[in-house]
Amino acid sequence: MIDEQSAWDAFERRDRSADERFVVAVTTTRIYCRPSCPARRPRREHVRFYADAASAAERGYRSCLRCKPDEVARDKQAVAAALRLLEEAEETLRLEALASAVGYAPHHFQRLFTREVGVSPAAWQRARRLGEADRRLAEGASVTEAIYDAGYSAPSRFYEDARSLGLAPARPAKGGQGMVINWAVVDCQFGPLLIAATERGLCRVSFQEDAAALQRRYPAAELVENGEAPLIKAALAAIEDPALAAALPTDVSGTAFQQRVWAELRRIPPGETRSYLDIARAVGDANATRAVGTANGANPIAIIVPCHRVVRNDGSLGGYAGGLERKKDLLAAETKLAQGSLPLLS
Repeated sequence: MIDEQSAWDAFERRDRSADERFVVAVTTTRIYCRPSCPARRPRREHVRFYADAASAAERGYRSCLRCKPDEVARDKQAVAAALRLLEEAEETLRLEALASAVGYAPHHFQRLFTREVGVSPAAWQRARRLGEADRRLAEGASVTEAIYDAGYSAPSRFYEDARSLGLAPARPAKGGQGMVINWAVVDCQFGPLLIAATERGLCRVSFQEDAAALQRRYPAAELVENGEAPLIKAALAAIEDPALAAALPTDVSGTAFQQRVWAELRRIPPGETRSYLDIARAVGDANATRAVGTANGANPIAIIVPCHRVVRNDGSLGGYAGGLERKKDLLAAETKLAQGSLPLLS
């Protein structure tokens, strides 16, 4: 069953994440569209909602030539196929070869892949190599061994990839040696919140942690209590207005799969939720719901990377590192804000 008010709200917002959940039919023009269609919105009384394009077509509606809703499933299948090819590839795949393999023009597929996955094919492959290097470092390999085992031809390529993605995979393995981390604990309406950032981006946002917990994560780093640091102030602003969070840089390491999941979490609009299955499908593997849950739980940057917006496949809230009541409060506050209510931060 389609909740028509929620569907209309998504249609008004041009919510791209709703494109695979339903189509919008307009009685005056007899066409059906994606919820994200860029065309001018019709009046509410002229709109009908259907589960899929086939259902709308059965009722005499035709496909919109502007947003092409019939291509939604094809696009999803192409991205899923591309991700399988990337997972299986032993060497870097060029965009032209990848796009050709799934039947798309390179530039169009670049936009499509980036929209669905959150990063470009090239960035995805860089993240995968970095993730493999991280895994080898965690197993105790030297930096040089990890670099070559992950498939890099030279250390310089490894560090180029790390810089291009805003990551520093080797540093956590060294206990944060050489890092300067600004931090502060703030009191918001959801409880005490630790916010920590390097010069590259946010590295930790978590409830009920303090400087001692941060030092245990980065024993060799220099910790500086500084609530006036620009990134800490920016994070506070994003907690008050979640729409600002997606633009904030991060400085965290993770496997390629974790990076894909975290990127997908940042695409969930405030006031909405996704299931573990939704996220698994979005990253190209519908069977990976358990792995998605693990990556969700490993998220080091609460609220900014909104793992609280992920629920169980049956719609129940599931767990949350900050506590289930806090998850309820976060979702309720974001829903009110999305509807034009008061800001989140007290």
